[in-house]
Amino acid sequence: MPRLMFVLLFATALAPPSTRTFTGTITDSVCGRGDHAGMRMGPTDAECAVACAEEHDAAFVLYDGKDVYTLSDQQAARRFVARKVTVVGVLDAKAKRITVTSIAPAK
Repeated sequence: MPRLMFVLLFATALAPPSTRTFTGTITDSVCGRGDHAGMRMGPTDAECAVACAEEHDAAFVLYDGKDVYTLSDQQAARRFVARKVTVVGVLDAKAKRITVTSIAPAK
């Protein structure tokens, strides 16, 4: 029986992480909670986020109303700045980073 438990634990440890779905708004890591009033580097939230990315080396992130997650696919995120989206990917909870499989407008 102990050998079976070891095999099961080992198999669980090697299992690929599960893909999840997240919904939120794409913003930037400087204004992570989507409030661009402090920076206001453009007339809209989208322009501010892009300016922060270009001028302050900020990353595009997903804000779900509670948490902020860094996104692995910065090019896809850029296309949806300041929009509500659905992100599919694998979460690294410790790093608060999503390895993105896809990003699409939220329905």
